[in-house]
Amino acid sequence: MGRQRGPHAASRCWEWECGALTMADPRGLDSVSGPAPGARRRAWAELLAGRVTRQKPGPGTGQKVQDSAVRLLRSHLDWSGLLLEVEGPPCKKLCLGPLIDHDGPEACSNLSTSFIGSALRDHASQLGVPVAVLSSQMAASSIVRMCAAGAEHAHRVLLDTEQRKKLSSLIEITQYLLAHSMFSRLFFCQELWKVQNSLSLEALWRLHVHNVVSLWELLESCADLQAVVSWLFRNLRLLCEQVEAPCQHTDIARAMLSDFVRIFVLMGFQKNSDLRRNVEPEQMPQVARDVLERMLLFALEALAAGLQEESPAHKAVSCWFSTFSGQTFGSIISTDAPKRFFSHTLTQILTHKPVLRVSDAVQMQREWSFAKMPPLLTSLFRKLFVILSPEELVGHLQEVLETHEVNWQHVLSCVSTLVICLPEAQQLVHDWVARLLARAFESCDLDSMVTAFLVVRQAALEGPSVFPSYADWFQASFGSARGSHGCSKKALVFLFKFLSDLVPFEGARYMQVHILHPPLVPNKYRSLLTDYITLAKTRLADLKVSIENMGLYEDLSSARDVTEPHSQAPQDVEKAILLFEHTGKIPVAVMEASIFRRPYYLSHFLPALLTPRVLPRVPDSRAAFIESLKRADKIPSSLYSTYRHACSTAEKNPENTAPGMKVEPNCVDEPLKLLMIALGGLRAAMTDPAQYDVLSAQIAVISERLGPALGVSEDDGSCEASKIQLSVLAPELEQQEQKVRVVDLLLTSFCQNLMAASSFAPPDRQGPWAARFTMTMCGHALLPAVLTRLCQLLHHQGPSLSASHVLGLAALAVHLGESRSVLPEVHVGPPAPARDLSIPEFFNSLLTCRTAESSRLCLKSVPVYMPLSAYRIIPARLCGGTWFCTAAISYSLCKFSSQSRDILYCCLSPGLIKKFQFLVFRLFSEARDPLSQEDTAGLAWKPLGLPSMDWQRAALCLWRQRTFQELLKEKQFHLTYRDWLQLELEIQPEVDSLSDTERRDFHQWAIHEHFLSQPAAAGGCDGDLETACTVLVDVLLDFCQSSRSHNHSENSDLVLGGCTGNRDIFSRLQEMAADLEQGPAAPYSHSSSRGHFLFRVFRRRLQALASGWDVAARLRKQQELLMYKRVLLSLPPLVLVGSPQVEQPAAPDCDEFFHLVNSELRNFCSQGGALSHDITVHFFRLWWPRLEPELHCRWRRCFQGPLPPELQRLQEAQQFAQSFLSPDTAAPAPGPAWVSAAALHFVIQQAGKESVESALEKLDCQREELLVCLFFFSLMGLLSSHLTPHIRQTSSAKAGDSLKALHVCGEILGFLQKRKISWLVLFQLTETDAGLGRVLLRLAPDEYIRLLPLAFYSLLSYFDKDALIRENAFLHVAVDMYMKLTCLFVAGETSAVSTPANRSQELQSQGDPVGLIRKARLFLLQSIPQCPKKSFSNMEELLATSGDWDPEVSTALLSRQQAVSDTDLYQEPHLF
Repeated sequence: MGRQRGPHAASRCWEWECGALTMADPRGLDSVSGPAPGARRRAWAELLAGRVTRQKPGPGTGQKVQDSAVRLLRSHLDWSGLLLEVEGPPCKKLCLGPLIDHDGPEACSNLSTSFIGSALRDHASQLGVPVAVLSSQMAASSIVRMCAAGAEHAHRVLLDTEQRKKLSSLIEITQYLLAHSMFSRLFFCQELWKVQNSLSLEALWRLHVHNVVSLWELLESCADLQAVVSWLFRNLRLLCEQVEAPCQHTDIARAMLSDFVRIFVLMGFQKNSDLRRNVEPEQMPQVARDVLERMLLFALEALAAGLQEESPAHKAVSCWFSTFSGQTFGSIISTDAPKRFFSHTLTQILTHKPVLRVSDAVQMQREWSFAKMPPLLTSLFRKLFVILSPEELVGHLQEVLETHEVNWQHVLSCVSTLVICLPEAQQLVHDWVARLLARAFESCDLDSMVTAFLVVRQAALEGPSVFPSYADWFQASFGSARGSHGCSKKALVFLFKFLSDLVPFEGARYMQVHILHPPLVPNKYRSLLTDYITLAKTRLADLKVSIENMGLYEDLSSARDVTEPHSQAPQDVEKAILLFEHTGKIPVAVMEASIFRRPYYLSHFLPALLTPRVLPRVPDSRAAFIESLKRADKIPSSLYSTYRHACSTAEKNPENTAPGMKVEPNCVDEPLKLLMIALGGLRAAMTDPAQYDVLSAQIAVISERLGPALGVSEDDGSCEASKIQLSVLAPELEQQEQKVRVVDLLLTSFCQNLMAASSFAPPDRQGPWAARFTMTMCGHALLPAVLTRLCQLLHHQGPSLSASHVLGLAALAVHLGESRSVLPEVHVGPPAPARDLSIPEFFNSLLTCRTAESSRLCLKSVPVYMPLSAYRIIPARLCGGTWFCTAAISYSLCKFSSQSRDILYCCLSPGLIKKFQFLVFRLFSEARDPLSQEDTAGLAWKPLGLPSMDWQRAALCLWRQRTFQELLKEKQFHLTYRDWLQLELEIQPEVDSLSDTERRDFHQWAIHEHFLSQPAAAGGCDGDLETACTVLVDVLLDFCQSSRSHNHSENSDLVLGGCTGNRDIFSRLQEMAADLEQGPAAPYSHSSSRGHFLFRVFRRRLQALASGWDVAARLRKQQELLMYKRVLLSLPPLVLVGSPQVEQPAAPDCDEFFHLVNSELRNFCSQGGALSHDITVHFFRLWWPRLEPELHCRWRRCFQGPLPPELQRLQEAQQFAQSFLSPDTAAPAPGPAWVSAAALHFVIQQAGKESVESALEKLDCQREELLVCLFFFSLMGLLSSHLTPHIRQTSSAKAGDSLKALHVCGEILGFLQKRKISWLVLFQLTETDAGLGRVLLRLAPDEYIRLLPLAFYSLLSYFDKDALIRENAFLHVAVDMYMKLTCLFVAGETSAVSTPANRSQELQSQGDPVGLIRKARLFLLQSIPQCPKKSFSNMEELLATSGDWDPEVSTALLSRQQAVSDTDLYQEPHLF
């Protein structure tokens, strides 16, 4: 006690006495150790309140005074100063330092926490101070000394290993003191804040974690909160830097950072917090928010300033952004604090430094696309989007824009990230923009208009896979009368005022869109539009951009700088050649440019097209395109001549070819290398395929780099045609080497990524990365090249594909089908019928089952997906079609297992599933048995663990799955009898995987056991064999019709129109037809009162054909009838003559066959008026001379009666005709006359010239009707010889010789003229004629009847001109024939008449249509003046129907008619 006391010693003694009193109270330590719950510090005015009047002492007053004194001392006592002033008796000074500065357990083996507590209590007693105060002061001093020990490391927030050991010992002691009420948290916190700059952040964190003192209590006890905020911000920033630094304590640093962030979020954003104590209610939440905001502002400032990789600031920002994750907030996610914090953070980002004006945003927003955004900012946005739903995000974005000044760069970057990373937000943004537009035009709200345009343009920058292009949106919004702008003049003025204000700032692309796709404006307000277009064109001229010099295929949706014409022209040339290659026509854009944009066309496009080169021997697409333009007069002659001369020079000097067209390898390889790097980044991110935001960001980078790699604009998605032209037999990618490389890279990347992702998760847990990647492949005009390459791989190179390739391509096909609604159709050529197909149908057309190689290409290992929780990749060996079908179906069922069936209907073609069923039935006999309930229930997507699982087991496993079997119950996926026939007809037996016996067994099972008994609703035949035959014939004809365009060999096994198919199906038809004809009517067929099933099929199909006599319709009908004939020839003749039964009459029923002949076959299957030899032979089996004995024998054996009248009539006519070649006198002709004339005509055709003349002499006694009919048949023979001069009707005679036919016609005509028999009636036949005329029309093809004018004037040299002129009907017939001959020539029908050069001069003159018309015209002009008056009756009507067909002949006719009339005026009338 020998120390001098200071001037305030007395007051301190008073304070000590009060403290002693407090210690004497058993409740004193509790009150000192910490404030009571709910207690608060009282203000000075509050303490003085009520002191005006003296209060009387009462019970408990002393205790109240004592408690107040204790609280006052506790709040204001400087215990450190008191400890320095107080001198006690000499004793050993107690310090915690030696107790915690031990090096091992042996150093303090004799020490315990109880000993330390006892020592502190004794020491405090000696000093006369509360033990809680003493222990708190000593603990704080120990922590400060411990942290100061690492002072050599400035600004260090982490402790080293030695410091952690010391702190751990101190915490253990402190916890003991707290448990025994020997420690004051408040005093401890106050002591720490006095030396806060010496504290380590980790020390505070450990005190919080071990419940020594919470962070809330630490903050609550500090008087200078702003200093605390600054200290925390500084230390958190240093902590973020050290988290990213390579050190052994990274895990500790991450845990510290997560805890601090979590605490601050709860403290600052949790409602109704119960942790608040003795400070103002909003102070602690505000401290927490201030710390978080300062960290965010630091990060945003660093991003704005630009960060270098590996810099401390970059590490700090990256680390801070990483805290916005589920790992950080997982434990408090059930509260509303994280969502409030994320919303607040998003607001801070969007409103950070709003210095950019709208004009700046208009000019700069194309640099803020997702791919160009700083990766750290995109990662922050993606993390914020995790907790907030798309609806909340769009709503929050809208609210911020309406209530705050915003940073447009951050707002538009947020929009890009939103539409890229959240597919659900794309439609929400679209709807939001629509609402903005409606509000803008409703109240002329400029802010809403600005927001709408900026948001749309920003979203459109991300490509059509996520948002419509700006051109499409602008046209859809303002290009129709439904737009909001058309409601009033005020709205139109507002729109064009807004667009005009944008002109000085916006890029040329947008002005081009406004000009080329202008808003729809009423005519009376047209001046508003023209004023804007003038202003925009003026601005474009200032920018040196011309509408006229725009490229043909420039993408107006792209926001890139306008390409110079000389740079765009080569791209336009390649695109035009590609379109020409697919369509065979000059693209419309090229034709329009040659007329309306001639400066660009002549100055840029043609020079790029006509670059000199060595011309290939076989013209390629480029050469063919140039020649087509030349023929269309779209290339100036001088320019074309220069090009051809330069090409000739290039052949001599190939090294100088195509100057200016060569590209340095580095220029091409660099963008491709960047694309490969981006693809590699996606592959690396596949370790967690469910992280959609990460994968979407990488796919966006790939999309950004695709354009430069292809040498096109960012989104060259415009396509002139809405369909993709593709030839399956010869898919080519000419002059597109770079595109092929890019497509191969993308396809390989997709397959590899799918395999990598599948090794971590099944398809249903991989997220939508595959769909996004697929849509990226569909942009940049890549889809035609992708589909062409897929056609090459699947249809032509299937055996060489690896397992991963097939699985990847199958998954790609599924995702392309998923996007079928936004993809164009594919117009395919052979081998499939030329038609437009959707994407799933296109893939189905690539898979064929014709051969064993195509059905079972190779046995390789491929994973099959089994969607269970215990998912695993299963090795399986699949084959060609089965392989691809199994992979695609399995992937789809797993990928969309939790979604509705509708998406399966989009992804999978019904044909693909039917093809899988067909292959399973065909290749696996065990699959033909009905599945038991145990089969489907026990194997419901059970993972198969067999390591040697082959393709048969994999396919059968899929077949037996309950989910798949339920899918097959859908009508569109059920394999019907018709489907089975279509697929089976494609099989080529000689290369089939089944033997002949196995194939027959399979056919018998499929027809008689499976499909015949199935109900019609399920695709069967209802047990009706006739129905089965009808469907088979119908499918067979369809198959042959479609296969004609397949370019297969004409020498095929199934000879039906030159197509290749399964000939065994014909055998099944023959067997079924025989069963139907010979077997009982039941149970296989019903009694048919509608005629034979075969002719019913023919009638129905003919009715469905388009009518008309144009070339296309006639060729289609001819093709159809030729197939009918082939089918008839393959079946027994009983089909043609009916099926006579015992109970039926003896006469055969030939009506249906005769009707087919008379109505159809006569037009296409006849030669010279006779039915073709093959069908006739089939009807009679052999020709008549050899048939008659056999026919008599068979008839009598079957019916025991005379020949039917029809056969007797044919026999008599044949005998009559043969008598003309004998020296005997000919017998009278039997009736009817046309039958005898027909028989005589065929006999004359077989006879020599002399025999013909002698035979004609015997005709003198015959009836006129017979002679006229014979002349008619000779005319048909003449026309047949002209139309088919190479055909020989028999093997022994030259019946088709045109000269002989002409001679026979001439001889018969002379005979008719000699006997004065009128023959002109044959050239005036109509369907309304009764008797012979109507019969004759049905005896010849319609084409021959139309060509009668040709035959008429071919006989000019045989006419008896004097006799003809005297006939009243001659002139009318001659003029009519001349008019019809002229019409035939104009219509091109006379081109079918062939006159080979080696024919005689006489025949050539007869067969030349032009020469014949000249002769006919001259004949008429010479004959008209000689014709009598009666010849001109009804001439005016005839001329009126013809029009101005030949002015000179018309004038001659009218002049002669008038002259005859004038002559009659001067003749005396005959009165009596």
